[in-house]
Amino acid sequence: MWDNPPLLRSVANFLFGLSVLLILFATARYVLSLPIFPLNTVHLKMAPEHVSVDLVERLVHEQIKGNFFTVDINRTRLSFEQLPWVRKVSVRRKFPWGLEVEIEEHAVLAKWNDKALVNTYGEVFTAEYKNELPVFIGQADTSEQLAKMYGELKNELLPMQQEISQLSLSPRYAWQLRLKNGMVLELGREQMQQRLARFVGVYPYSVATLATPVKHIDLRYRNGFAAYLPSGVGAPEKQNSANRV
Repeated sequence: MWDNPPLLRSVANFLFGLSVLLILFATARYVLSLPIFPLNTVHLKMAPEHVSVDLVERLVHEQIKGNFFTVDINRTRLSFEQLPWVRKVSVRRKFPWGLEVEIEEHAVLAKWNDKALVNTYGEVFTAEYKNELPVFIGQADTSEQLAKMYGELKNELLPMQQEISQLSLSPRYAWQLRLKNGMVLELGREQMQQRLARFVGVYPYSVATLATPVKHIDLRYRNGFAAYLPSGVGAPEKQNSANRV
């Protein structure tokens, strides 16, 4: 090697070029870290409805580090997503010397097992909410199923002008519906929408005509349903009921 001048020149040129690149890289990093590129503003693209402005300001002051070029965009996004009510965040640099933050909040749909909340995507999240909401009761991995079924059953109930106060899915995947008027509907594990639609169709001519308010309806019959009267009133009223399924 040492007696090969062309090879020595090639190695020397390579090392010189590499040294220049390292110097330029170090210089660029040093220049970009100088305070001449301060991060002056953090702009929220849309004012949040539930997220506290005080929490946002505290996060900006405590979590966002660096200048316009060195700030970690991914870390900043993750920090915002830790705030209550925040579902998704988009962060980008915005000239001159600022960040633009777009926050997507959870759109609350229901309470989850009386401990948390469910959004319209069926995702469970934790936040404070004082207004009245329907309650979903289910296993840990069933919130999306409950959210989807809620929308379908809610539409079926429109002719009755009743709203859902509680929707339950048992560990055996049997559905139960409680309406705001206190009526409980047992839907079973199959053909839930069809069973409810059949009941809604005959409700004005059957249960609604009874002198005693019915609080429990079993729809798990092939061709009808059973209406259970309050304790002490009498035997269950059955409408066209066959074998229960």
